[in-house]
Amino acid sequence: MLIAPSILNADNMFLGEQIQEAVAAGITRFHIDVMDGHFVSNLSYGPQLVKDFKRHFPNVQAEVHLMGDKVNEMVPVFADAGADLIEFHYEAVENPNQIGSWADYLHRHGSRMGVALNPSTDVKVLTKLAAKIDQALIMTVFPGFGGQKFLPDSAERIRAAKEVVDAHASRPGRRVMIEVDGGINAETAKIAQAAGADVFVAGSYIFGKGDIAGQVKELTAALTEEE
Repeated sequence: MLIAPSILNADNMFLGEQIQEAVAAGITRFHIDVMDGHFVSNLSYGPQLVKDFKRHFPNVQAEVHLMGDKVNEMVPVFADAGADLIEFHYEAVENPNQIGSWADYLHRHGSRMGVALNPSTDVKVLTKLAAKIDQALIMTVFPGFGGQKFLPDSAERIRAAKEVVDAHASRPGRRVMIEVDGGINAETAKIAQAAGADVFVAGSYIFGKGDIAGQVKELTAALTEEE
């Protein structure tokens, strides 16, 4: 179980302080949403933020979620910036057969790779990708903006995605992590976890209530409590 707060919902005027507060509460990975204003209508961060993040927090993972349709240009730039894991959207790639090559590229550059799927994309596309990727991001909202509600069919999609990646991981013991992003709180995180999710992106839930440490503690407790 891993909680990856999305800094999209942090206060940009106090971003470093809020990241530090979350780290002090036990967070070891942050989710950085990169939006291009085209693939999604919102705009957000660039590679300089990742460079700054890794300079100030070298022992904390920077997970970059590319919401842009210029994958060939964006992946190398963010790999060079020091991203620990880069995930881009299946829907943004002109030729899905190239995805395996990007996995090889990122692994050579010391990064891991994930593929993100929009709610309208059939999780069966992971069948041919599971042997290469390190993580599958199942969007539980439509991408572009924080603060949306968890879609009701998400648990079914998470469960189906886990079955696909577990069946096609290529070698015994290899595990493709399942990440969920969108509308995650103490209640929906437990639903996603029960369906097979491993990594939980939470933005407004962590940063939007004025008590980052308390929200991290609350979400951690929800994901670790025994049934």
